[in-house]
Amino acid sequence: MEKVGEEGKVHILVIPFPDEQGHINPILQFSKRLAFKGLKVTLLNLLHEKNTTTYQLSCCSSLNSTINVLERPRAPYNSTEPESIESYMHRLKTSICFHLINLVTQYQNSNFPFSFVVYDSLMPWVLDLARAFGLRGAPFFTQSCAVIAIFYHIIHGSFKIIPPVADQTTCVSSLLPGLPLDLHASDLPSLLLPDNNNPQQNNNPFFLKLMIDQLHDLPELMFVNSFHALETQVIEYLQSQMPLKMVGPTVPSILINKELMDDDHDYGMNLINSTEDDNKKIMGWLNSKARNSVIYVSLGTRISNLGEEQMEELAWGLKATNKPFLWVIKEPEFPNSFFEKEVKEMHGMVVKWCCQVLVLGHESVGCFMTHCGWNSVLEAITCGVPMVAMPQWGEQMTNAKFVEDVWNVGVRVSTSKENGMIIVRREEIELCVRKVMEGEKSHKLRQNGRRWMKLAKEAVMINENGTSDKNIHDFVTQLTNPQVY
Repeated sequence: MEKVGEEGKVHILVIPFPDEQGHINPILQFSKRLAFKGLKVTLLNLLHEKNTTTYQLSCCSSLNSTINVLERPRAPYNSTEPESIESYMHRLKTSICFHLINLVTQYQNSNFPFSFVVYDSLMPWVLDLARAFGLRGAPFFTQSCAVIAIFYHIIHGSFKIIPPVADQTTCVSSLLPGLPLDLHASDLPSLLLPDNNNPQQNNNPFFLKLMIDQLHDLPELMFVNSFHALETQVIEYLQSQMPLKMVGPTVPSILINKELMDDDHDYGMNLINSTEDDNKKIMGWLNSKARNSVIYVSLGTRISNLGEEQMEELAWGLKATNKPFLWVIKEPEFPNSFFEKEVKEMHGMVVKWCCQVLVLGHESVGCFMTHCGWNSVLEAITCGVPMVAMPQWGEQMTNAKFVEDVWNVGVRVSTSKENGMIIVRREEIELCVRKVMEGEKSHKLRQNGRRWMKLAKEAVMINENGTSDKNIHDFVTQLTNPQVY
């Protein structure tokens, strides 16, 4: 479905959750789709106080006239102590409310007043402010529908989290209707598990409250970065409870459908500074490798502190596979004992950053070792790349369960508990990589990967069969034809 709106007539404001690439990327890509359909889009981006870089859309020149990125400062943090998440969220809310009021007022009497606000679901208070100005709004969820369902049942169902489930082998599926498999406590978002120091309290209660607050006051419309074929059972259950619309996978069009935007080769707003030369070097290295031979390792743009021992185990596990690897890692966290010599001998490459969608789309990549952030999982599914799931915290645990046992596109590492610490040993890392890249198991994973890749691409096809594209089309039609409301 091509453009349905009169270009520039309907103006929407998009507010991403800042400082998190996994939140910025999908909502930015959704903005591009809306612009492609004929809407005028303004995206509010809060600059970090230590960041002087002005972000630009580095791709999709055809959309630059319809997506306006506004950089605005945020309330400062004046302490020398590390900032708590509570303080961070308070500053974020103060800053966004201030700029939202100013922007809506500024555009109110212009030729392009805002008609709608799309905001990250972690900021539900945006909708209250938008409504005060007579604007409609909808949250954009960067989580899977399975994760949304779990938190929905905490609020509206019989799944109680106080006290937390202590035994991680406990089956909790009977408390979570709509989910397509048996879930145990260890498969739940880690926020629902007991705190190590206080078993009667949830792990990280403030983060848990953020997740639950997304679903307390259900709005009239909710966008989700997923697609119907991927989570059919849970989507149909949730749609009987709330107004969800699937709009994913929201990945650059080069991976799925060049009909959409033929110059859309990257998300275009990176938090880590990089150069075109960096990208060319990585692509050149991948070009030199055989098809399906490279292990791509990335445990998130804001990698958890794995600790020196775990980093060394990961490094030596990769070395033991005797396969080339591309590892995205911050320099200070690189294992001291894994010398540059070994990296070169194993034909490995270590970088601070890469364009993940281009890497996953490269034919030489045969395995993705991932933390199972939802955006990374969707990108891998869209590219048909099998995964070694190494979840760290939060919803990544649930995503990893689905990667292995529902979609059958990867294997999840087994952990050991030693001296009170959870660790994945090098032997397990080597074993999982070999399962994904060698033998009969590998063949089945790739076969499943090709099937899901096809379904992901079909969801955003510009025709009546593209379920996600149709949802976006219908939304734009409603905005451009107010009588539909």
